[in-house]
Amino acid sequence: MKSSNRRSRRAAVAVALGSVLALTATACGDSGSGSAGDKGSEGSGKGTITFWDNNGGVRTDVWKEIIADFEKQNPDIKVKYVGVPAASVQSKYDTAIQGGGLPDVGGVGTAMLAEIAAQGALEPLDSRLAKSSLNGRLNEKFLDSVKSAGGDGKTYSVPTSANNGTLWYRTDLFSAAKLDPPTTWTKFYAAAGELTDQAKNRFGYTIRGGEGSIAQALDAIYGQSGITSFWNGDKTTVNDPKNVAALEKYVGLYKKDTPSADVNNDFTKMVAQWDSGTIGMLSHNLGSYADHEKALSGKFKGIPNPTLDDGTRVQVSNPVDGLGLFKAGKNKSAAWKFIEFAASHEANSKWNESAGQVPANNEAAQDAWVQASEPTKLAAEALNGASTKIVQLPYYLPDWNTISKADNEPNFQKVLLGKMTAKEFLDTLADQIDKAQADWKKHH
Repeated sequence: MKSSNRRSRRAAVAVALGSVLALTATACGDSGSGSAGDKGSEGSGKGTITFWDNNGGVRTDVWKEIIADFEKQNPDIKVKYVGVPAASVQSKYDTAIQGGGLPDVGGVGTAMLAEIAAQGALEPLDSRLAKSSLNGRLNEKFLDSVKSAGGDGKTYSVPTSANNGTLWYRTDLFSAAKLDPPTTWTKFYAAAGELTDQAKNRFGYTIRGGEGSIAQALDAIYGQSGITSFWNGDKTTVNDPKNVAALEKYVGLYKKDTPSADVNNDFTKMVAQWDSGTIGMLSHNLGSYADHEKALSGKFKGIPNPTLDDGTRVQVSNPVDGLGLFKAGKNKSAAWKFIEFAASHEANSKWNESAGQVPANNEAAQDAWVQASEPTKLAAEALNGASTKIVQLPYYLPDWNTISKADNEPNFQKVLLGKMTAKEFLDTLADQIDKAQADWKKHH
C-alpha cells in the first residue's frame, strides 16, 4: 500500500471521527449500543450486557463456558454473546463506532487498540483497576504493552492473554548430532549449520519469507543486537548498525541453511514443511503446538527465542489480547463485573488452557496445566523474567500494520534474494516509521 493510500486511510479515520462526534447517541434496551460520542452510564448493575468475542468460532465454546459460570455467580446479569471472526472484527468495530451498535464489552487486542481508542470509543480503566480485586494480579509486562498500544499511556483494555515467540526444535535431530538445545543465538547458528546437509535435503532452519515475515525478523534482530527500545527520541532504532549486522547474519541463513522455498512461506506453509520434513528448527509461536504434537509427538520441544550469551533475553512485544469496556455502554457496572470475572484466576486459566496461550492473571500462570505444557511454561517464565527486556512495537501508529506488512514484506523477500541489502531494507523501514511517528505526534 502506497503512502497516498495511507493518507486517505488517515483522512477516512478523521472523517469517521468527525461523524462519530456529530452523531446523536442512541440506546437500545439496557445494554450499551450507543455510538462512540455517547458517554453511557453506570446503570443498575443488573440486566443484559452484550459481549463481542474478537475470535468468534475459534474461541466460542470456551467463552460460552465462562459466561455460564459468570451468570451462575451473577444471576441478575445476562450476557449476550456475539462471536465475531478475527478477520472482520476491526471493520465491525469501525462500523459500530460510526453508526451505533457498540457492545458493552469486547475483545480488543493491542494490534487494533489504538484505532478504537483514538475514536473515543473505549473507557480508560486505570481507576477501575486500581480499586479492583485484579489490582496487582495481572502481568505487568502485558499491562505495559496495553498502555503503550493505546498511545497515551492509559489502560484501555484489561489484558487476558499473550502469545510468545517460540523456537521449536527437533530433539531427535539435535540428539543424533550431539548438539546442545538452541538456547542462545550462538548455539542457534551453530546448530543451523551443523544440521544442514543440502545433498540429503536436510536443513538446520526454516525462515519466514512470505506473509508475516517482518515481526519475526524484528524479533530476530533485536534479540541479537540487545537493543532494548524501539525509539531513540523520535527516531526509530530499527536501522541501528547493530540491528543491520544482526539482520545480515539472520538472512545469511537463507538457502545456505534453509530451503529455497522459504522465500514464499507464510506460517501455514512453514509449519507444514517443518512438521513433514527434516528441518532442525522453526521460529513461530505457541499457536502451532497442536500441529507439531500431531506430526512429531515426542520428537520436538519449544523454547522462547534464544538469549544473548550472557543470558539476557530481548524480544519484541507480542500482541496482547484483552477486554475493553465501551464508553457508550448503559450498564458499565455490570459490564465491568464481567471483565473482572473473565480476567480472574479461574476463568482466565480456563480460557488460556483452551487457547494454549500465556495467562495474563499471575495466579493462572502458575496453574498445573501451564507447568505441564513446557512451551507455555517457558514462555510464561520468559515474559515474567527479570532479565527479559520487551521492545514495545508502535501498535499505536495508524500506519503500523501497513508499514509492517504490505509495504515491506516484498522488500524483505528482495533482501533474501540478494536484490536489496539489509541496510537498504532497514533504512527504508526506518524512514517510513519516523514519518508515521512525526505525523502521529502532530495530532497528539
